[in-house]
Amino acid sequence: MRILLTIIFFLIQVAIQAQCSICTKTAQQLGEGPAEGMNTGILYLAFAPFAIVGYIGYRWWKSNQQG
Repeated sequence: MRILLTIIFFLIQVAIQAQCSICTKTAQQLGEGPAEGMNTGILYLAFAPFAIVGYIGYRWWKSNQQG
């Protein structure tokens, strides 16, 4: 089930706006296609810390369940 959710997460493209004024200005200058790629890249970069913290939290929760 987790693998299916992960695949769905990566396949679904969500239309979001750039988060800061510099990113917004850069995205406007790039055009539609590259701007979407930049926003997707931002999402992928944001996913890594959440995945790491989630994994650590899961392992911590699992070790506390056994005790």
